[in-house]
Amino acid sequence: MQTIIFSVIVLSVMLISTTTVISVANYEKATFAGGCFWCMEHPFDEIPGVISVTSGYTGGHKKNPDYETVSAGGTGHAEAVQIVYDPAKVAYEKLLKVFWHNIDPTTKDRQFCDSGNQYRSSIFYHNEEQHKLALNSKTELEKNKTFKEPVVTEIVQATEFYRAEEYHQQYYKKNPIRYKFYRTTCGRDKRLKQLWGSDAGR
Repeated sequence: MQTIIFSVIVLSVMLISTTTVISVANYEKATFAGGCFWCMEHPFDEIPGVISVTSGYTGGHKKNPDYETVSAGGTGHAEAVQIVYDPAKVAYEKLLKVFWHNIDPTTKDRQFCDSGNQYRSSIFYHNEEQHKLALNSKTELEKNKTFKEPVVTEIVQATEFYRAEEYHQQYYKKNPIRYKFYRTTCGRDKRLKQLWGSDAGR
């Protein structure tokens, strides 16, 4: 009897482990840059199907960059967020929509009060399907936008993503007062409202 019970337990553990591995294997990544990465975590963090949102640096030429070197400019990297998501629960198109509504797509090498190439808006695609969907979303935006300025957000292939220092991760939760003060003084919410109206991000 004990042998049978032990066998059932082992089989159950194996099935659970196999299911977990299969689920993780089906997760995908999405990478976006929209200025200060503190402000790009929150919009994606609570979407059902999003597993994690990580602040970091990507798109540049320097190995293992840190905040000081990236914010100073010259590394080619952009402040960005990398999202791990379950495509069975949330579509990439949904993530693209959230991205657009949380940036100013009309400014080159700048987002709100932050200026420099490190604050450019970018979609970093991880495969050809994401590339196609990103291009389609940009074309659709250009056709239906309510603002007059051209859309200058770049769409480029994803390169190595470097996780930012721990104090940057989930900054909006760790420092809610400073976070809200920054958003307000940087003019982010005001400009998003001008661009997107009731669809503006948060």
